[in-house]
Amino acid sequence: MKFTRKATAQWNGSGKDGAGSLTTDSTVLNSTQYSFKTRFEDGVGTNPEELIAAAHAGCFTMQLSFLLDAAGYKEKQLDTQAHVLFEDGSIPEIQLKLSGKVPTIKADEFEKIATEAKSICPISKLLNAKITLSVELK
Repeated sequence: MKFTRKATAQWNGSGKDGAGSLTTDSTVLNSTQYSFKTRFEDGVGTNPEELIAAAHAGCFTMQLSFLLDAAGYKEKQLDTQAHVLFEDGSIPEIQLKLSGKVPTIKADEFEKIATEAKSICPISKLLNAKITLSVELK
């Protein structure tokens, strides 16, 4: 399976005093505001680290569900929190905190399958991705 997803960022003004919006093709984000304040302080809107946390929690949890299905565990409830640490201009750590209810699975098997899900989740592997850049100055 191969597909492309797209999001658009728009920004006006300076880095600290400006503001922007994010829009996705699905329109789940539709001119959703983000700014210095929503990223580094408190404010209404989103920020890149929060979006990474949501993407990682969602991808990992779905990957885990597929692996549990393959192992014969169809009935389950999985809850994941992703904590993205921003430190000195980089993201050195993401902590995934998983809570699950899977009837009849043993704790060691659940941990083993969850560890595999973490290693093969596309968002977990993202840092190994090739990054390209296209620039247009208007």
